[in-house]
Amino acid sequence: MAHGAGPNSSPAGGRRRFLNWALGGGAVGLAGSVFYPILQFVLPPKISEAVLSSVVAGKVGELAPNTGKVFKFGSKPGLLIRLASGEYKAFSAVCSHLQCTVQYRGDLSQIWCACHNGHFNLNGEVLSGPPPAPLEAYSVAVRGDEIVVSKA
Repeated sequence: MAHGAGPNSSPAGGRRRFLNWALGGGAVGLAGSVFYPILQFVLPPKISEAVLSSVVAGKVGELAPNTGKVFKFGSKPGLLIRLASGEYKAFSAVCSHLQCTVQYRGDLSQIWCACHNGHFNLNGEVLSGPPPAPLEAYSVAVRGDEIVVSKA
């Protein structure tokens, strides 16, 4: 064998090295996609999220009757609904099935998750579909011209 010629100096050796890198990178990516959600579940939330108890979700008159809007409650989405009667209701906008964002369907007077066709009533209770639990309900107060949503 000539000097400098080894198993990785031939074209087959270059392919072998490339396949080793590609398979190693794929294994690292797969391991990361498995362990990242587990770590997110196990690690405690940030302090700023843990102490957040209320937010201004909008202004009075911003929502027409029988409409809804998604707002930010810390790092999570919330859903503010103005019923046809003018009453406000608010929920976590995170579906209890696979954490998709829900929306208000005024045509059905229901909260709907588009991911797997889950339906909730206006109390956040499951009507149909795969969601295993109701939506977390928030309390709503009108203070001046602001709609303030708080954890119940």
